[in-house]
Amino acid sequence: MLEIIKAASAALCQPLLRAAGNFSLNMVYPRTCLGCGLLIEAQSSGQAMELWLCTYCRAQLNPIEPPFCDCCGEPFSGKMDSSFLCPNCQGRQLAFDYAISAYKAEGPLRELIHGFKYNRDLALRGVLTDAIALAFQEPRLKSENLSDWLLVPVPLHWSRQLYRGFNQSWELCRQLSKQAGIPAKALLRRSRRTPRQVRLSRNQRLENMRGVFAPSHGHWLSQHINPQKHWPNVLLIDDVLTTGATAHECARVLRAHFGVQKVVVITAARA
Repeated sequence: MLEIIKAASAALCQPLLRAAGNFSLNMVYPRTCLGCGLLIEAQSSGQAMELWLCTYCRAQLNPIEPPFCDCCGEPFSGKMDSSFLCPNCQGRQLAFDYAISAYKAEGPLRELIHGFKYNRDLALRGVLTDAIALAFQEPRLKSENLSDWLLVPVPLHWSRQLYRGFNQSWELCRQLSKQAGIPAKALLRRSRRTPRQVRLSRNQRLENMRGVFAPSHGHWLSQHINPQKHWPNVLLIDDVLTTGATAHECARVLRAHFGVQKVVVITAARA
C-alpha cells in the first residue's frame, strides 16, 4: 500500500515540478517568439509550436487543406468534389507516389525555415518537426502501417553541408524518428552540386536534377527490412517542396537502386 501511495505521489509531483522548472527558466531566460520577437507567456504544452511561436504568429500559419493536387499536393482555391491532378502533374510519370506538405511556405513558417537553414539555428528543428507531424494526419498516410516504412532525407552536396554544418532534412528525419519511432537512414548522396533553381521552369528543374543523386556509400537497408517484405516503403523528408523535381529524382534512385515499392514525400512547407 505504501508503494502505491509513493508512486501516486510521484506521478502528481512530476508535472508540478516540471511546470515550476519551466516557470523558473522563463523568469531567468524569457522566451521570445521566433516569428515576431515578442515575449511568449509560459506554456503548459510541450509542443514546440507553442514554445517558440506566440499566439498571433501561430494564427498566421496557413495549413494546406483540400482541395489540392492528388500527386504534388499543390493547393487550389474553390471546391472540388473528387480527387484531381494539377496541370503540372497531368500526363507526367513522377517517381514518387504523392507529396504532402503541412503548411504554405509563407509568413512565420518561411522565416523559421530560413532561420533553421541559413542561420544554423538547430533549435528550430523541433518547430519544423511539429509542422511535419501535421502532414501525417493526411487520410492516405493515416491508413498506412508506418512501422514498415523508412525515413530518408533529401541529401545536400558535401560542400554545401560542410559550409552549413548540417543537412536540415537529416535533422528533421532524426527528430521525426525519435517522436514517431520510424527508423531513419541517409540512403542517398548528391553526386554533383547544382546551381540554385529559383528562375528555372519545372521542365528545366527536372532536367537540371537528372543524375544528381546516387546511393550513399556504405548505407544498407538490411537492418530496417521487415522479414515478410523484400523492401520497405519510404517517407522522403525535406523542409520545402517547390516543383517536385528534386523529390522525383530522389524517388527514382530509391526505386532503381534499393527496390523501394512506394515513396511518399513529406515536407513542412509547400512553396
